[in-house]
Amino acid sequence: MHLTRRGLLAIAARTSAMGAVAHLAPGSLLAQATKMGVAAGKEKLMVRSLRPPDYETPVALLDSWLTPVEHFYVRSHMPTPPGLDAATWTLQIEGEVNTPITLNLDELRKMPSATLTTVLECAGNGRAFFDPPVAGIQWGKGAVGNARWTGVRLGDLLKRAGLKSSGLFVTMNGADRGLGSQPDFVRQLPIAKATHPDTLVAYEMNGQPLAPLHGFPLRAIVPGWEGAYSIKWLTTVRVIDREFDGFWVATGYRYPTKHVAPGTAVDPKDMAPLTGLVVKSLITKPLDAGVSAPGRIDVAGFAWAGDHEITRVDVSTDHGATWQPARLVGERAKYAWRRFEYAFDAQRPQSYLIMSRATDASGQTQPLSPPWNPSGYLWNAPDSVRIEVKS
Repeated sequence: MHLTRRGLLAIAARTSAMGAVAHLAPGSLLAQATKMGVAAGKEKLMVRSLRPPDYETPVALLDSWLTPVEHFYVRSHMPTPPGLDAATWTLQIEGEVNTPITLNLDELRKMPSATLTTVLECAGNGRAFFDPPVAGIQWGKGAVGNARWTGVRLGDLLKRAGLKSSGLFVTMNGADRGLGSQPDFVRQLPIAKATHPDTLVAYEMNGQPLAPLHGFPLRAIVPGWEGAYSIKWLTTVRVIDREFDGFWVATGYRYPTKHVAPGTAVDPKDMAPLTGLVVKSLITKPLDAGVSAPGRIDVAGFAWAGDHEITRVDVSTDHGATWQPARLVGERAKYAWRRFEYAFDAQRPQSYLIMSRATDASGQTQPLSPPWNPSGYLWNAPDSVRIEVKS
């Protein structure tokens, strides 16, 4: 869709309005009223759910290339398993393999390790901005983070077990268990992604053992794909010869195979499993609703695009009338986000709408209006913040 100024302003207005409504919504009232129930170390995050724990990171805490563990968002489909013990934890590799194996954490740590930096983002990040609204956790902008992960290549584990040619998919299961009749949270990877050298079974995050909320003692890391593939509390990897028919593959985390009108119900058979992330940007400086004195305004943030490199970020400071290229600076890694910076002179006291729009190496640019879908996945309209310049 062509990016028109009128359309961009409409998106920016809706995003700002949704942000304002969020301050009054019951979920946000819960976030303010239940800090005593937040897991230790996560007190600065916004509570979207207490049980299971789902915490969103305020944009103000996302201004570093590596997101500190204490600031990293938390997405859990089920409560954190009790009794997590590294000394007794094991990982099973089974199914379409010649020799099923069970490894403890010490044995995994003795294997060759790999480290990579990648963005993890919930598929529903930005769900609150879709119109009409969709069910699910009403994430704003902060269900995303960038961290450095260390572990064993999943492909090495499959090779050690003797992967059979009949193996087409890999399922991953953790120790978490559902509430009531909730189906077990099992995800599936095509064998090519499972054996990719960048797909890990991780035991460290930012140089430290995983925290319980982030999957201690083991979790999958599937870089470039939406965060729910990176199964926490990993216990079982099973190689299978056909597509898995469990709920979280056959029904959940699916995306329409064609565009649908907003508000349309879509049968799961007309959708396909969601995989990679889309191109996206986030302004982390200045913060929305900020007030500045006349003069230089520094704009900064991050952009990411799953498997693809960010090649360009453009910034508008005049409600989308014109766009100027920002500088791409700082550290870079294949799956990580990239820092962008821009500055402009705001001498006139008035309201300024600042917008960012990223483009990746495949030529994809943030769209004017992300395709509506019944699960509210992959919101990636240009980001915007509004500030006031006052004498």
